[in-house]
Amino acid sequence: MLFVLDIMSNVGKIVRLDEDRWKHVREHPEMKDEIDRLRETVVEPDEVRRSIYDASVWLFYRHYRDTPITEKYLLAVVRMLNEEGFIVTAFFTDTVKKGELVWSRKP
Repeated sequence: MLFVLDIMSNVGKIVRLDEDRWKHVREHPEMKDEIDRLRETVVEPDEVRRSIYDASVWLFYRHYRDTPITEKYLLAVVRMLNEEGFIVTAFFTDTVKKGELVWSRKP
């Protein structure tokens, strides 16, 4: 399997994005050319939350003032399996979803 991204997240877990998932992410027109911001969101997020629906899903958020749409957060949805994570999807969103805070840039 070929990976588009294979990086260490800020929470000490390897996160990967395979070609099939990258194809899915690019189905969101605003995400077509955002691989660098996606990488940055996983490596240097503003915060990471655990999904209220599935504890194995972690939500990496990073705020961007200038996006293809308007000022938004980039959300990378990562399924954690043991010490590895796999990006399921990613898109721009207006708000940070509820969920247990795993890590935050803010003190």
